[in-house]
Amino acid sequence: MYHFLMYICTIKSKQNMKKQVTEFKSFAQMLDVLNTDEVCREFLENIRWEGSPACPHCGTQHKEHYKLNVKGEFKGQYKCKDCRERFTVTVGTMFEGSHISLRKWFIAIYIFSSHKKGISSHQLAKDLGITQKSAWFMLGRLRNSFQSKINVQFTGVTEADETFMGGKNKNRHADKKVEFSQGRSVKDKTPVFGLLNKGKVTTGVVTDTKAKTLRPIIEEMVKKGEIIVTDEWNGYKGLSPEYKHEVVKHNEERYVTDSGLSTNSLEGFWALLKRGIYGIYHQVSAKHLNKYCDEFAYRYNTRETNDSDRFNLSVVNATERLTYKTLTGK
Repeated sequence: MYHFLMYICTIKSKQNMKKQVTEFKSFAQMLDVLNTDEVCREFLENIRWEGSPACPHCGTQHKEHYKLNVKGEFKGQYKCKDCRERFTVTVGTMFEGSHISLRKWFIAIYIFSSHKKGISSHQLAKDLGITQKSAWFMLGRLRNSFQSKINVQFTGVTEADETFMGGKNKNRHADKKVEFSQGRSVKDKTPVFGLLNKGKVTTGVVTDTKAKTLRPIIEEMVKKGEIIVTDEWNGYKGLSPEYKHEVVKHNEERYVTDSGLSTNSLEGFWALLKRGIYGIYHQVSAKHLNKYCDEFAYRYNTRETNDSDRFNLSVVNATERLTYKTLTGK
């Protein structure tokens, strides 16, 4: 099923977040401050609970939950005062059930969220001293945490465009070359559709780029009567009079409309997405392409945020546990 996802800040406010957590000036400082798993656990408790442990089983949050000691030492396990269930700060997060230390998780989050084009599982495995399979699973969980459903319609000027992901025909082996592999009717590439509004992009894999596919997405995401800018592709015909449809006539070598609008920003995002996938990941299956689109959209939409705030935000948003079975579909 097609879905559109977009970065939305789920914390109360950026100012409130800064009051609760440490702001790191660099990756090196983060390594110095979060230097043990115990410190990382306390950091996670602070950023998630703000001083009052919250039971993930019944939802009760207060400071009077019981602290359980192991061999006379407290290691982060609590017992709910109301429902009597045991829990830790990682329950209900992507860290739950992981045998990889929190410190390695935090290193991966900082690197993955700050590197403009991401990092491959092979490189992350070398950096963390873990297997490539574990690193791939970590990155899958991180991409899953980088998504958030958008619940408002776009207003103002919205750019709409599509692109196709897949290898170039000229680079294929002779027995794998495909005829007519350029243009919008190709069958050997995966179409991706995107909308950009007020500097924020939302993308998703689509089955095709026909009007019957693109039109419902636009109607769901963009408020009627607003301005939408596209190229002259047939899939966008018929948007008027419900929208103020501005068309960029690329066939005439024009890159702005008569009123000065364009799809240049969204096309710039496509270039960044493709350079990242081709240069870092090299190959992405259609099955997982949506997650990679979410990854690049997240970093693009937080491009004006510094690396420290993006790291803290990524930790806050890591509220869903993704199992290996769910990720692989096996």
